[in-house]
Amino acid sequence: MTAALQVSNLETHFFTRAGVVKAVDGVSFSIARGEVLGLVGESGSGKTLTALSILGLVDPPGKIVAGSIRLGDEELTGLSERSWRAIRGKRIAMIFQDPMMTLNPVLRIETQMIEAVLAHAVMSKDNARQRCREALARVGIPSPDERLTAYPHQFSGGMRQRVAIAIALLHSPDVLIADEPTTALDVTIQAQIVAEVQKLAAATGTAILWVTHDLAVVSGLSDRLAVMYAGRIVEEGPTTEVLARPAHPYTQGLLRSLPVNNQRGRRLNQIPGSTPSLLRLPPGCPFAPRCEARQEDCVSTRPPESQHGTERRLRCFHPLGEVSP
Repeated sequence: MTAALQVSNLETHFFTRAGVVKAVDGVSFSIARGEVLGLVGESGSGKTLTALSILGLVDPPGKIVAGSIRLGDEELTGLSERSWRAIRGKRIAMIFQDPMMTLNPVLRIETQMIEAVLAHAVMSKDNARQRCREALARVGIPSPDERLTAYPHQFSGGMRQRVAIAIALLHSPDVLIADEPTTALDVTIQAQIVAEVQKLAAATGTAILWVTHDLAVVSGLSDRLAVMYAGRIVEEGPTTEVLARPAHPYTQGLLRSLPVNNQRGRRLNQIPGSTPSLLRLPPGCPFAPRCEARQEDCVSTRPPESQHGTERRLRCFHPLGEVSP
């Protein structure tokens, strides 16, 4: 079966005066229809740049220099801007962390949502407005008729984010990319949005890439988990297995740093050191300077991607414990 989204050996570099920044360095993954893939990692690991690359939204000095991005049977790399306009918002949509990247502050909500509907569908303005009203209600916005006539500044931050999510869901896209979409929402609304996204994936077959640093959210949402560090995916597998039996030391470090995994009253566990500069990556494994399990080959040689069992992928010479097949 053809994957809804197939990313192969994607490389996105930034060409600066100080040198070449390999922000996305050989990333590969696929998402099937109706599947949710969680992409996690620290700030600066390349998660958002991966998402923007998939959408063709990388501007100079950034550039996709290698790799393939396939939406169903269509290759996206190298598309003209005209072709991209026909795809973005309809077949592939994105929810940004900052809702003001989606909303125009000087236009009413209904103007923006109706334009988003009519850009990709032929229908009357009244029918488009009805679709907008249903989308707002679906993400938990009360009095949708009244809210449609409001401006973005009349909404709270969390309410604006829900409007942005409603816009992304207007056309039930083939692929939905969500970049930290619930950060500004309270716990109750966060749970509601996560449930709605799961329902969308199941009902329409939408493939979802959920970019986040919040393992608690992604643990209950995603089918598979990809852990990113220094521009590369270092571990990928079924979410339950990765969280229960992490094989990469970095994944283990992320899990140990969660407050729920620390004793009350004691200092939180932390991964020592900081992420390396992408301008000056070490010759071996980028995580080696912070890794308590590093050995000589980790320092001198960069680990290639390897298959462990049928569903786990790793970039580590010395995996933790046994990886189940």
